[in-house]
Amino acid sequence: MTISTTRRAATFALLGASAFLVACSSGVKLDDVDGTGTGAAAADGKSSFGSQPWNDPKSPLFEKSIYFGLDEYTVETKYQKMLSAHAGYLKANPKQKIIIQGHTDDRGTAEYNLALGQRRSDAVRKSLNLMGVSNDQMEAVSFGKEKSKVEGNNEAAWAENRRADIAYITN
Repeated sequence: MTISTTRRAATFALLGASAFLVACSSGVKLDDVDGTGTGAAAADGKSSFGSQPWNDPKSPLFEKSIYFGLDEYTVETKYQKMLSAHAGYLKANPKQKIIIQGHTDDRGTAEYNLALGQRRSDAVRKSLNLMGVSNDQMEAVSFGKEKSKVEGNNEAAWAENRRADIAYITN
């Protein structure tokens, strides 16, 4: 192993550990998204999960995934309309918070995938920030290859897993 390879591996390990610590240290529970905020029914016994605009298939907020090419983390222009809809909603609702969850396919080391997932979630956060969304409303985290959307060892499965998901937080 050369010095530069060792340094690169150490950098990826540090980035992965940093992403993990950031995710663990935030005041937001990563499982506390898109639902009632408690993981249980509301006080009246009914969940508000389905009544949120991002859960309505007719809403422009329903689409919440941005897909990436292999080893890529640039947000393609085809996602600008979708991101603009989310930005508009978030600007109109300044107390609303989201978590942008970066994901990768299952190829590569855990450290590399955590770092790549973080770059993907950061790229979406930056896009939304440029559209006027406050950084206080967003958190970017990486799950690397740990939360696959589709199981399989083929290009179709890998393509579905190379993504960043916008998850709305309700309290």
